[in-house]
Amino acid sequence: MREARHRHNGVPLNSAQYAMALDYLEFDYSEDEEGTGTWDAMASVKAERVPALAGEIEALLRWASQKFAGRQGALEDGNDWDYDLQAQDDDGQPLSARFDRAAGRLELQASATGRTTVSLCLSGSTQFGDALRQAFDLEA
Repeated sequence: MREARHRHNGVPLNSAQYAMALDYLEFDYSEDEEGTGTWDAMASVKAERVPALAGEIEALLRWASQKFAGRQGALEDGNDWDYDLQAQDDDGQPLSARFDRAAGRLELQASATGRTTVSLCLSGSTQFGDALRQAFDLEA
């Protein structure tokens, strides 16, 4: 897990050339024998940075929900992508983290007494992976 860094750098979601730099999420990539890609990221931030981290996760999940509308769910059921999002405080106690796909909004509870640690795991088809890499300038 790395310390999150802060800088303001992004392009609006409705931009024709969407490419958002991710300042808080740094993904590790792996691929299984069927070609399914998995991107795992973890970020830990102080309370004042939770809104920026939440905005980054929200933008990523909103992009995926719009670009691959109706195709989120278990990949073994024929979907293109899925995700797992979890948050906890310094003591390992779970915090609420929920993405409302219909509204395109993330609700992320901040730790009341320290850092908020969020883990995000994305999995997807080759098509999803190619689009994700391009949209968020991720390395292969």
